[in-house]
Amino acid sequence: MVRDTAEAETGMKGITFPAWHGKHYVTLAELLVRFGSFGLDLTWRVEFDEIVDPRCLEMERRSADAGMDTLTLLSLTTPFLQLIDAEARGFAGDELVLVLTEFDSSSWEVRAVDERVLSELRHHYPGAKDL
Repeated sequence: MVRDTAEAETGMKGITFPAWHGKHYVTLAELLVRFGSFGLDLTWRVEFDEIVDPRCLEMERRSADAGMDTLTLLSLTTPFLQLIDAEARGFAGDELVLVLTEFDSSSWEVRAVDERVLSELRHHYPGAKDL
């Protein structure tokens, strides 16, 4: 998956962790909930390399416009939606502040401008490694 993430990496730190913890798959919805109030006011744009569910088409449609708020994105990712290759970019106004990249249903990369977001994820996903 090739994305234009050079802009995203400026001023961002990141972690990676396995998408599977035993038999539990970490969904995009689960990550959105973990962000709590930090993620609540963001506007999201999502891209997929592989469409695995009709909900992906709706997310791409909404992303092509002005993006969608967190609660809309959350409603489109629950119940259980396992992604294959996807990237969700969270914006605060015009500033990119959070990038979630899911690789082949096997790992997540999370880049954020706010270290507290990464600390929260490290706490919940002990296998997380710095990028």
